[in-house]
Amino acid sequence: MCSVETLSPSEELPALYRAVLDGVAELERLGERREAGRVRADAVRAYSRSWDAAGRRKLETILHRAERVAAERRRNGGAPARRRLTSPL
Repeated sequence: MCSVETLSPSEELPALYRAVLDGVAELERLGERREAGRVRADAVRAYSRSWDAAGRRKLETILHRAERVAAERRRNGGAPARRRLTSPL
């Protein structure tokens, strides 16, 4: 019989936050400083609030965003990710 140990969000959040900060460092290395700043600010906000399942999901979403932008930057051969400009209405 196999037992699966499930960690509580409060046990998972520090490692997840560390992974987000690693993603921020990767974005900065790739020249995506503005996006790195946004990711860092969002992560700090999420990490400083409730340490529950919703907080874990928010940090996971932020981590995936950082990974997606970094992957796009690498796919573009190091060129900055294209941003869609919107005009004010």
